Amino acid sequence: MPVNKQKRARPGSPGAGENSRPGEVRLQRYLADAGVASRRHSELLITEGRVKVNGRTVRELPVFVVPDEDRVQVDGTPIAGAERRVYIMLNKPTRTLSTVEDEPGAARRTVLDLVDHPSGARLYPVGRLDFDTRGLVLMTNDGELANRLTHPKFGVEKTYHAVVKGYIDAEALAKLEKGIYLAERREGRTVGAVRAGHVRLKLVRRDRERTILELSLKEGRNRQVRRMLAAVGCPVKKLERVAIGPLKLKGLASGEWRELSNIEVQMLRRAVERGAKKAATGPNAPRQGKPERPGWSSRKPGGGRREGSA
Repeated sequence: MPVNKQKRARPGSPGAGENSRPGEVRLQRYLADAGVASRRHSELLITEGRVKVNGRTVRELPVFVVPDEDRVQVDGTPIAGAERRVYIMLNKPTRTLSTVEDEPGAARRTVLDLVDHPSGARLYPVGRLDFDTRGLVLMTNDGELANRLTHPKFGVEKTYHAVVKGYIDAEALAKLEKGIYLAERREGRTVGAVRAGHVRLKLVRRDRERTILELSLKEGRNRQVRRMLAAVGCPVKKLERVAIGPLKLKGLASGEWRELSNIEVQMLRRAVERGAKKAATGPNAPRQGKPERPGWSSRKPGGGRREGSA
């Protein structure tokens, strides 16, 4: 089978489509989709001569392959089963679990019951959203992006609209912004209290009966938003997640879903990259050591730190 290394013309220009095969993708994307490494590290693997396509070592980019047709190896190990990365935005209704399955013996609705993607890809929710909290849930089979979106190190904000009972005064708002102390539980026991991280607040509306707030936070502890508001005497009546980083929930009725556009996926990736740069240059950044040789490993969504519910 041929390996296409021809320089590609831009779509619509003379020669576009020549020397191409239906369904082909860039080799580094194929490796990233297979969970071998990020696209950047996959490019290094290729230029170091560690990748073979149809028995031939390739070192120069660009290289294009057809999944399920070309044979790809990294360090002599065949790479198979790469699937297209799928990114789903779901408007989760209340009384729905944001997990792949319920506890044994229970039969509550999960987000997987609402999303039937035609590809049959095995999708995982990115983080968790409380059973009675509605709004934006991301679902994907891209483990690397999922783990980075949920890990607080990357600082991707989650934004919520909360309708709470009662009138929140200025003192309570200041406490919320500074960080409320929340009980820390391990193995079913309270072992102390930890202050929640900084919260960005926007007062939307308030009167004697209720207050509507917009809250943006980078953490995701168990029922964090509800617990923080209860701590200042304003229990939550309704809670909705309306954004993850730059991605906003819009145009979907409750229970509906759609695929993200390429632009939206790139927006999320850029948000993660900005967070990684801040973490690498901030006061708590790790010391720089000898760079490791890029390796590769398969990762599944949810394999890293699990985010709590709102």
